[in-house]
Amino acid sequence: MQTAQRAFEMHFAIRYLFYLYLMYRFFFFTAFLLLMFTSCKQYNEYVKSDVTYYTDDDNDHHDYLGESEDSVFKVNIEVELFKRENTSTPLGLQVNAFGAFDVYWDNVLVGSNGKMAKSGQAEIPGTETTYYQIPEKLANIGKHVVTLVGTQLELQEVKRGIDVKLESFLRLHRAPLIVMSYMNLMAGAFLIASIYYFFLYINSTRKETTVLLFGIICLLFFCLLIIEYVKFYIDIPYTQFYIRMKIVGWLTFAISILVPWYFMLQFDFEKKRLFLFLLFTSLIAIYILNYNHYDLTAILFSDVMWLTSMVIASNAAARKIKGGLIVVVGLFASAAVNYFMFYDFGLFIAFTIIVLSMLYLHTIRTKAIEEAHNASLLLSSRLQLELIKKNIQPHFLRNTLTSLIDWVEESPQQGVVFIRALADEFDIMNSISEDALIPIRQEIELCQKHLQVMSFRKEVCYDWKEESIDENENIPPAIVHTIIENGITHSMPPKQGCICFCLSFTKEDSYKQYTVLTLAKNRKAKKDSSNGTGFKYIKARLNESYGNNWSFDSHAVEEGWLTTIKIFDKR
Repeated sequence: MQTAQRAFEMHFAIRYLFYLYLMYRFFFFTAFLLLMFTSCKQYNEYVKSDVTYYTDDDNDHHDYLGESEDSVFKVNIEVELFKRENTSTPLGLQVNAFGAFDVYWDNVLVGSNGKMAKSGQAEIPGTETTYYQIPEKLANIGKHVVTLVGTQLELQEVKRGIDVKLESFLRLHRAPLIVMSYMNLMAGAFLIASIYYFFLYINSTRKETTVLLFGIICLLFFCLLIIEYVKFYIDIPYTQFYIRMKIVGWLTFAISILVPWYFMLQFDFEKKRLFLFLLFTSLIAIYILNYNHYDLTAILFSDVMWLTSMVIASNAAARKIKGGLIVVVGLFASAAVNYFMFYDFGLFIAFTIIVLSMLYLHTIRTKAIEEAHNASLLLSSRLQLELIKKNIQPHFLRNTLTSLIDWVEESPQQGVVFIRALADEFDIMNSISEDALIPIRQEIELCQKHLQVMSFRKEVCYDWKEESIDENENIPPAIVHTIIENGITHSMPPKQGCICFCLSFTKEDSYKQYTVLTLAKNRKAKKDSSNGTGFKYIKARLNESYGNNWSFDSHAVEEGWLTTIKIFDKR
């Protein structure tokens, strides 16, 4: 027992340290990102630009394609360069546009994106974002013209415009790398957390839905981070630009359902099905009403998730459930971050804060489970002692030995049978005292030996019958034995015939059931036996092995006394 206790304490210590490690990583990265990006306007402008310029945004570039599907477009964009703080690094130009085109700076070719469609040659689509280095001799202060000449044979219906940006060429390339480094660290933390919780769910005897949900949420958030920033890893042709955004939308949709569901389960929220239905309906409505508005759809998904989670957490805080107030504070913090920061950063940091709140809730629940497990170990030890005491209590031994003396004196041969039955009962009792579950056949043998002993002691005929017993089933030790003891105590000896105990077993899809019917005339009860020692022992054993997934009923019937134990599947 001490070895098991030490192993349990070691297991709990390791898990506790791992939780602290995860929380440290989440907190560190969240705090660091908050400090780095508090003043961000765009994800690639988290540091002050060293180039000051003006772009003529009044020009409408949405209709530059013309009416012909294969026509070559030409767009002139006027820019004015006011200041360059660091002239030691080349000036860079960022272009965001669909198509395959050549880029000119003051009529000087500075680069190409894909290959334009020509007679007899298909278009090779370019990427949505490209960077170009401006020759130093052309990067002087003053007005300039950026010219794009190209074709766009696909996705002409979206009427996407053209945007240009001036920045240090080094910074244009370095900014995505720095952003990815932070996001990869965050994604790695979520991936580790998801793997750990999947393993925890698979290897846990208690298949808790919250553990599985948390693992799925962490995995989805990992995927969301990877998909969002995969554009920096691989070249995505403009023809496939919206595939990534659709995946981001559906991942956000799934997270927006699972996060409130997790809070519902953790806080025992009432009307879960109704709220989940309303949440799902709202998200579908947002998707339909804002179809093809990808960023707006994702933002609205997140807002609905936040609002639903806030309702659930506020309800929990009002009911004074532990952790409810912490989640409310975390949700307000996530809203503040999302409000003051650019959407890409704000969304992920807000999600991180929410996941931190979820992790805190899970640690609270895990601590409660560990405490319950520790209490069950103490209960198990007490039940073992109770099981042994049931058969070595003084009055039982005294009465049994007195009867044994009489049988040995009157019929030595039957006395030997009596001694062997008593020894066999003690042997079985000793072998099962430390087990939480034993085979049903071993329990039946214990009952049969006990009836044999009691038939000698009371000189009453006891009969045993069984029906539809599944030999592969297990049962907590001595609970049927305890029912038999109660039947012997509370049944009147018949003038003729035997007191019969009939054990039957049935198994359905959602539960299995043991029924013990005592066929005898019941004694008049002087007091309520439903809270007696025997029933307390049975309920404690059932609770130890099955948690709350059982029911116990024992009452008088016309034939005698009926006791039913129903064990439900853990789903």
